[in-house]
Amino acid sequence: MISLAIVALFGLMMVASRVGLIATHWSDEVADSYAPPSWQITPTDVAAHRQVGLPRPEAGPPVDISDIDPLAPYYKDWHDRTTLIADDSTKRATHLLLGADKWGHDVLAKTIKGSEVSVSVGVLAALLAVVIGTLLGALAGYFGGMLNDLCEWFYSIFTSIPYILLILAVAAIFSRGFITIVLILGLTSWTGIYRLVRAEYLKHSERAYVRAAEAFGASHVSRMFKHILPNISHVILVQYSRYVVDAIKAEVILSALSLGIPVGMVSWGTILAETQEEVVIGQWWQIIAAGSAMAILVTAISMLTDSLRDALDPKLNE
Repeated sequence: MISLAIVALFGLMMVASRVGLIATHWSDEVADSYAPPSWQITPTDVAAHRQVGLPRPEAGPPVDISDIDPLAPYYKDWHDRTTLIADDSTKRATHLLLGADKWGHDVLAKTIKGSEVSVSVGVLAALLAVVIGTLLGALAGYFGGMLNDLCEWFYSIFTSIPYILLILAVAAIFSRGFITIVLILGLTSWTGIYRLVRAEYLKHSERAYVRAAEAFGASHVSRMFKHILPNISHVILVQYSRYVVDAIKAEVILSALSLGIPVGMVSWGTILAETQEEVVIGQWWQIIAAGSAMAILVTAISMLTDSLRDALDPKLNE
């Protein structure tokens, strides 16, 4: 239940970020570069640094230097503008619980916004992999024969190549993008669920309840998806949860290697890619934010998966 609550909290956080309730201004410069974590910080407005300002002269008789410097009459006006901007910036205090990055962005808001892409990639890529693996496994296990041999040949091709190398090779060929990374991960990670579903269909297709459905005139499609599929749904659900975890980690790896999410989008992978140089100079808060968020969610999903397996597996509940 704790794991379910954590996963639900991440889901609500993603929805709130998507509709604009939180992390809306994650790309705004709200603080100095690499501002450390603090409960409350008053940022120095970037515009104030870019204005030309001179200290007010000490009291004394006015000196006309217009002949020497034609911009002298404007110095006081520029100084007044700079002072006004700085005064306004000191009134805008913000909370930076996880500090700022090198552009002055709030790391907490950036991490929340990055969860949209990373988790969405994990959910959609896992769904695509499960659909492909379940369909091919059902066809191979139920019908057998030449169809089974064809699916096994196709399965052998994908499993003969190391998983991570296959992902990197395909990612290097296609252009970067959200849909591309979902397709890459979904089309290369269906083999595990295929093997399990095929074994389950081989076992269940010979059982009495399937033979009874055949005797009552049920079609092949009905027997495959109305009778057998509900009885192996616990296997598919557990594998789907595990695939979500694997897809999230794969997206982070690809984005960290500049093969995943394109420039202009933020994800946990792109955040971790930025921290490669930051850690060397002692700026640790951004890698802690993204790494902790991913670790908490992945651990919660993994524990939830184990609980679902124990709750749904009929053999363990006998």
